[in-house]
Amino acid sequence: MPDQPGPHEQLPQVLFVCVHNAGRFQMAAAFLTHLAGDRVHVRSAGSAPADQINPAVAEAMAEVGIDLTGEIPKALTADAVQDSDVVITMGCGDACPIFPGKRYEDWALDDPAGRGVDAVRSIRDTIEARVRALISDLAPMPE
Repeated sequence: MPDQPGPHEQLPQVLFVCVHNAGRFQMAAAFLTHLAGDRVHVRSAGSAPADQINPAVAEAMAEVGIDLTGEIPKALTADAVQDSDVVITMGCGDACPIFPGKRYEDWALDDPAGRGVDAVRSIRDTIEARVRALISDLAPMPE
């Protein structure tokens, strides 16, 4: 049985925030959940969430064994930001609340909106590499 955090240890809380929460950061949240498992608490949100996940994004993620079926874009709340240790943004501008003591990163990634799965694959792979680097920084595997 894996070690569980003790009462004084908390899992890193990561929030991915973009405008529509239908593509890039759905992929990022899914990769972080898939690769880090229970070592990180993950959420994503959008300042103006779309109605559904981008179908090309869902298809590209399915190709690497990650199912986004059932995921829906979620609205950004100040509580979600306040409860997070790391807030990774993209293009949400002034809609992203800033709280002292949080680690903020801005990831410049191509937008998969309106693109086919062929174009989304390279975005997916870039996101996976960034997520792997984030995991090694926040929650490396115990030795």
